[in-house]
Amino acid sequence: MKPVRPRILYFKESLSTPFCICISLFFAMVFQFNGGVFLPTAYQMSSALGCIQEDINMAGYASFIGMTVIFPILFRLKSRFTTRSILLTVCCVLIVCNLITMHTRQIPLLIFICFISGFFRMWGTFECFSNIRLSVTPSGNFSVFYPVIYIIVLESIQLSGLVATHISEWANWHYMHWFVIGLLVIVWFCVFFLTRPYRPGKKIPLYGIDWLSGILWGVMLFAVVYICIYGEYHDWLDSVEIRACIVIALLCLLININRMSTVRRPYISPKVFRYRNFPVILFLFLTMCLLLTTSSVLQSQFMTSILHYDDLNSVSINWCVFIGILSGAAVVFYRQVVLRKGFKLLISVGFILIIIYQYYMYFLIYPTLNIESLYLPNYLKGVGNGILYIALTIYIAKSVPFQHFFQGLCVLSFIRTSIATPLGTAILTRWLRHLSQENIGLLSLRMDQVHSSLSPHSIQALYAQVTEQTILISLKELFGWICIISTVFLCILLSYRLWENHHEKLMKKHTIAIEP
Repeated sequence: MKPVRPRILYFKESLSTPFCICISLFFAMVFQFNGGVFLPTAYQMSSALGCIQEDINMAGYASFIGMTVIFPILFRLKSRFTTRSILLTVCCVLIVCNLITMHTRQIPLLIFICFISGFFRMWGTFECFSNIRLSVTPSGNFSVFYPVIYIIVLESIQLSGLVATHISEWANWHYMHWFVIGLLVIVWFCVFFLTRPYRPGKKIPLYGIDWLSGILWGVMLFAVVYICIYGEYHDWLDSVEIRACIVIALLCLLININRMSTVRRPYISPKVFRYRNFPVILFLFLTMCLLLTTSSVLQSQFMTSILHYDDLNSVSINWCVFIGILSGAAVVFYRQVVLRKGFKLLISVGFILIIIYQYYMYFLIYPTLNIESLYLPNYLKGVGNGILYIALTIYIAKSVPFQHFFQGLCVLSFIRTSIATPLGTAILTRWLRHLSQENIGLLSLRMDQVHSSLSPHSIQALYAQVTEQTILISLKELFGWICIISTVFLCILLSYRLWENHHEKLMKKHTIAIEP
C-alpha cells in the first residue's frame, strides 16, 4: 500500500498539497537569493563604497558563517516558534538587512549585517524544507528529498549570480537588493494570507543551549576566513593582523575542544566525529571544494585577462553549470531511488567529472578561444558538483543518527561553505602570483629597446604581450599541477574503494564461516 501524502499543516485547509509544496519551494528559493552582499557585483560595490574588494568578500563569507553556525539549534528554534511567525520574522529581518546593506558605509557593520542575514536566511530555508519533507516523500526517503533540496540551493547560487550581474549591468548593484526586497515582500504577503498559526507539538523553551561554544565557533570561522581573504593584502605572516587571527582561531578551537568534553550538552558533540566514515566525508568535501575553486579563480582570470569577456559573457557560463547540476541530481535520484544502489560509484564518478574539467581547461588555454568551447567542461563540472554535493549529504544523513545529524551538518558546513572556498582561493591566488613573477622574469629576460629584433615595436606594446603570455603560461602551468595532484588523489580514492570492497567481502566470508 502506498503511503498517504500528508498535508502541510501550517497552510490553510483550502489549499491543495501540490500548491503548498510549490509555494514552499518558492519561499526557500527567495531566501536563498538573499546573500547579504552579492559577490558577482563585488567590484562595483567596492568602488561605490570606497573600500577594497576584500572587504566585500569578507561580508559575503560572513553570510555563509551565519548560515553555518545556526545548524545545531534549528530544531530547537522550530520547537519554540510556529512556522508562520518564523517566516514572517525572517522576511522582515532580511528586508531590514538589505536596506542597511545598501546604505551603510561602515565595513564592520556591513559584515555584521551580512552575518545576521545568513543566520535568518538559513532559518527560513530550513523551515520551508522541513515542513514539506513528508509531503514530497511520504516514506521520508532522503534519496528523494535531498535532490529536491540541493536543486533549489545550488541552482539558486547560479541564478542569483546571473540575475545580479544582469541587473548591475543594466543599472547598479542597489537594484539587486531592491529586487530581493520585492521578492521578500511577496513572500511576506503570501505567508500572511495563506498560512495559519499551527504548532505540531508543545512549546519548548530555548534552555540548555551552549551559546558560548556557538559564539566561539563563529569567531574561529571569522578568524580563518579573515586569514584567507586578507592574507595576500597584509602579506601573510609579516602582518600583525594575520598572526593575531591565527592565535585567535587556535584559542577558540582549543577552548571548544575542551568544552566538548566538559559541558553536558555541547554545541557540537565529540560523538559526531566518531561516526563511521564521517572524517572521510569531511575530507572528500574539502577536496571537492578546493578543486571547484579553479573555476572561480583560474577560469575567471582566463576569461577576463586573456579572452577579455565582459561580465555578461562570463556569467553566461552559469547556465551550463545550472544544467549540469540538474543532470547530477537526476543521476543521484536514478541510482539511489530507481536502481537502489550505493554511494561509492557516485562519489568516484563525481570526482572523475570534476577532474576531467581540470584536464579540459588545461588543453583549452589559448588566447583566441571562443566561448562555446567552455560550455562542455563547465557542464561536466556542474554534473560532478551536483552528484558529490547530494550523494555525500545523503551519505551523512544515513550514517549519522538524528540526535547528532544537524551538528554533523554544521561541521560539514565549516568545510563546504565557510573555509574551503576562501582557502582554495587564497592558495590558487598565491600560487598564480608566484608563477607569474617567475615567468615574467624569464620571458622578459632579453627584452629591451636596443635589441634589433624588437626595435620596430614600442616597449609598452612588448610588455603588454609579455604580460599576456605570462598569464597564459602561468595559468596553463597551474592547471597542469592541479591535474597532477587531482589524478594522484583519484588514484588514492579508487584504491581506497577497492580495498574497502575487498575488506567487506572478507568480513562477509568470515561471518559465514563462524555461523553454526
